[in-house]
Amino acid sequence: MSHSLYQNRISEVQKKLKEGEVLFVFAASYQIRNRDVVYKFRQDSDYYYLTGLDEADGILVLKNSYKSIFVLPKDKEKEIWTGIRIGKNKAKELLGLDESFDTTEWESQLDPILLNQHTLFHFFGRNLTRDSKLIEWIHSLNQRSREGKFGPKRIETPDFLHRMRMFKSPDEISALQESARITSIGHERLMRESKPGMYEYELEAILESEYLKHGAWGGGYGHIVATGKNATILHYTSNDCQLKEGEIVLVDSGAEKGYYTADVTRNFPVGKKFSPEQRAIYEIVLKAQKEAVFNTKEGVEFVAIHNRAIRTLSEGLMDLGLLKGSLDFILEKETFKKYYMHRTSHYLGMDVHDVGTYYQNGISKKLENGQVITIEPGLYFDPTDPEIPEKYRGIGIRIEDDVLVQGQTPVNLTRMIPKEIDEIESRKN
Repeated sequence: MSHSLYQNRISEVQKKLKEGEVLFVFAASYQIRNRDVVYKFRQDSDYYYLTGLDEADGILVLKNSYKSIFVLPKDKEKEIWTGIRIGKNKAKELLGLDESFDTTEWESQLDPILLNQHTLFHFFGRNLTRDSKLIEWIHSLNQRSREGKFGPKRIETPDFLHRMRMFKSPDEISALQESARITSIGHERLMRESKPGMYEYELEAILESEYLKHGAWGGGYGHIVATGKNATILHYTSNDCQLKEGEIVLVDSGAEKGYYTADVTRNFPVGKKFSPEQRAIYEIVLKAQKEAVFNTKEGVEFVAIHNRAIRTLSEGLMDLGLLKGSLDFILEKETFKKYYMHRTSHYLGMDVHDVGTYYQNGISKKLENGQVITIEPGLYFDPTDPEIPEKYRGIGIRIEDDVLVQGQTPVNLTRMIPKEIDEIESRKN
């Protein structure tokens, strides 16, 4: 994306700031994996959204009539080891800022930045050491009231920035579509090539290989490749078991490219066909999922999608004799939670569980154009529960797509990835 995009986003944020308000947005830092080895760097989403800079430890400072940035100082010796740094002059030029500084100047500049500002907007809780230092600094400033000077009296979360991120521009939608396209390549290859005797980690390796080969950063979150009873563990990531004939594999994985991630779940048999029991459960989930995709429309309450999915899943379980009592009783007592214990949707974008609130004053928000959400109902049957008929124990099914809210015509961004039973079975060798 062009630098003018980030300049425009900065300008939009500045318009939301009033006189006496200041916003800090911090870049991510490298995280230690073990000893002196670091994890692969991934920029903080808020910082990247406003700057487009893929460099650690920067700080963006915005007021309604002032904008500056702090970036790592140019250092030839360090750049030999860790790569070329953008430097303060280039950062200022690219983003059209008023000033730019080296990160080594941060503390010396904090006084003039915070002085006589009544509100600091900052995402507290991400770095407790940094938060403590900021609070100490603000407290110190407020000890100078006899000089007629003061620091911020309020610290607030910049929810307005996250509301901006909730609504995807055409460029962002294109980025999500590209991540979905790459994701489809990985999922379809697994459907074709998986077979008894392979290990979950082999499937994970195929996914990561396809994502990287097509220019993605990798997975936007840890790959879930769960065969058999492992699929009943919602966030299973061990991925070390062997695939066996007669099992179902649940794969929850999405590629991230250009800082936008897909989030997709598909299920397929290790062998060639679903068993009758697997098919029966799959068809219930698929019906609920397709209904929810259809209802992802402007003006629909977020919670209504979940509630409708619960009804459809419960009706299906009643038909199989797995839930007792009337539908009203099941919904009131929430006995369905024995088999369906998570929510149906979440926002999607730069983060797999993207920013945004779902309720306002205790009332479910309504979907708005430009939002992208997941649709992911599921059913899970505890392999150790003697109350569940043995033929269903250990089955775990979840079907997930990424859907753009576009008036009364939802756009399923991941519709190209097979989810009909005959489509899936036809791809098995």
